[in-house]
Amino acid sequence: MALFRSTDTGVLDLIEESGRNVQKATLLLRDLFADYPERADLARDLLLSEQEGDRITHDIIHRLNGGGNGKPPMDPADGHLLATALDDIVDFAEQAADELSLYAVEAPMEQATLIADVLVGAGEQVAQALRCLRSGAEIAPHLVEIHRLENEGDRLSRDAVASLFANGIDPMVVIRWKDIFETLEQSVDACEKVAHVLEGISLKRRGKRH
Repeated sequence: MALFRSTDTGVLDLIEESGRNVQKATLLLRDLFADYPERADLARDLLLSEQEGDRITHDIIHRLNGGGNGKPPMDPADGHLLATALDDIVDFAEQAADELSLYAVEAPMEQATLIADVLVGAGEQVAQALRCLRSGAEIAPHLVEIHRLENEGDRLSRDAVASLFANGIDPMVVIRWKDIFETLEQSVDACEKVAHVLEGISLKRRGKRH
């Protein structure tokens, strides 16, 4: 039996695949909100993306728990947190899409499209940050940008909810859109959670090098 096990790079492959799935899901959601109800069919693609995310998450956790060929490239607990936070981004994106049809929304509010734009930006930064785990490139700029976008998403969401109550809108419409805005914000918040986990992984790696 070898004393040193090689690193299981398959975990990194799956994490990067999860990042690409996040990008795909956030782009689908933005396009859905931008062209709703004409592109209502995109909700189906989002559901498939959500199911794909579940599969990838399951595979990551399986490998971290000893199902891979080698040593995990990170603390399994950190990998578990990272995989589930990535899955949450896609889950909440799919939920927001589902709520459009569930609540029989006739046309999207502009603020929802703006938050979906922010989510696309955060998803792009998440995917780039995940690639740094393999390349060793500087991860901090991506994490800073995710934090900035999360703050922007918070601000947009607060303004959007405030506008619902300020404009004398039908109470049922207020309830529906408040739910949708909160779900969108949760998807952006999950990007921030990914950034926090990556920050922890990066600090541990730096500690090992010194």
